[in-house]
Amino acid sequence: MPRVGPNVHFCQVSFLIVPGVPAIKPGDDLAGIVLKTFPDFQDGDVLVIAQKIVSKAEGRLVRLSDITPSEAAVALAANTGRDPRYCQLVLDESTRIVEVKGKVIVVEHKTGTICTSAGIDKSNLEDADTLLLLPINSDKSAEGIRVLIESKTGKRIAVIVNDSGGSPYRQGAIGEAIGFSGIKALYESKTKDLFGNPCATSVNVVDQLSATASLLMGEAGEGTPVIVIRGVSFQRDENAKLRDILISA
Repeated sequence: MPRVGPNVHFCQVSFLIVPGVPAIKPGDDLAGIVLKTFPDFQDGDVLVIAQKIVSKAEGRLVRLSDITPSEAAVALAANTGRDPRYCQLVLDESTRIVEVKGKVIVVEHKTGTICTSAGIDKSNLEDADTLLLLPINSDKSAEGIRVLIESKTGKRIAVIVNDSGGSPYRQGAIGEAIGFSGIKALYESKTKDLFGNPCATSVNVVDQLSATASLLMGEAGEGTPVIVIRGVSFQRDENAKLRDILISA
């Protein structure tokens, strides 16, 4: 994959790393910050924003020392070897436990997505006692950012909030969409294969874009939580929502 400066270009599609995004604090105007660091949006751009900075801006920070574990959390801690207070947060953020495998707690998050530990994160936080939760509604988060940027620029864009998720049945994390706005999530392709056979495929566009953007965002201290994807073909959908792509476990 050829690399030009900080950005990647292939097949007429560009993945643009937005530089200079500052450390985000609770209450920050995330859309305004994005516009300040990347003012030249074009029609059809897809803005991919890391969940971590969306959660920070929305104040989704919790102090572990403020948590009082319930009996259910204590039992889960005994089964997994995790801190009972951490287990309480997992229970609070979930509708049900899907599976427990060693220290891995697979749950259905309140948003409907199946994930490990309810998406609770403690990386890149200054205070070791602080944990970061997923946004309450990442679709609304994405919509708010999209509407503000479109109103300020006059351009029609899409916004995806992505996160690194792990599957209980595969090793390693991969970027996936946890909320989006302005983009149809699934592309239904009805064509023929190389041998002329009918071929119908449903392509998860938002997860594919999220995973590619995650490669540029990195997983640690890269400091590049915002990516603009330019030149990709997608269908506009202002009513798109996360549940369009979810399947219950």
